[in-house]
Amino acid sequence: MQKSFEKSMELYYTVCANFIYNKKDGRNMGLLQQWRDMAYSQETDKQQLQKFWTDYFLVEKGIYEQLLANPDEVVAGTVKELAEKFEIPVLTMVGFLDGIDDSLKVKNNIEEMEEDTRVNLGFDKELLYKNMVDAKADWLYNIPAWNDIFPEEKRKELYKEAKRANTIVKGPKVGRNDPCPCGSGKKYKKCCGR
Repeated sequence: MQKSFEKSMELYYTVCANFIYNKKDGRNMGLLQQWRDMAYSQETDKQQLQKFWTDYFLVEKGIYEQLLANPDEVVAGTVKELAEKFEIPVLTMVGFLDGIDDSLKVKNNIEEMEEDTRVNLGFDKELLYKNMVDAKADWLYNIPAWNDIFPEEKRKELYKEAKRANTIVKGPKVGRNDPCPCGSGKKYKKCCGR
């Protein structure tokens, strides 16, 4: 199992390195744009891209397991320092920072991030949990460390809140000959229903 994981990570790092090497104008591009071009590439083989994301999700889970082990400790440093701390390539750290940014108490300036940009990972625990649920990232919101952070009832409540926030409630259907809901006084079919 360990050899399989190491082989998988080796391939992941090779894909990252090859992408960076093949990107001629990469130096003029911000790190976040380089990450997005690599992670969402339309030119990469679909199987290779799927493998890339599978491996990234393993790395992401490992970082979250470390962060959730000490949820009140704010991890901070430069992008490069954090990449070294978690033993991942800089671009992978950029991808992680992009993913966690909406859950941070103080957002990082990820659009203009460079290797020496200082960033922090001080996250709001409830918001992070809800964002993981919202992203349908069950491998993240089911990390065992959440059991030590929130009791089961609280996790259920946060889960329901996250699901409820994305539920679309449709209003009553407007008939063709009903007055238009925009308030114009015209029939729906002659106004917004055209």
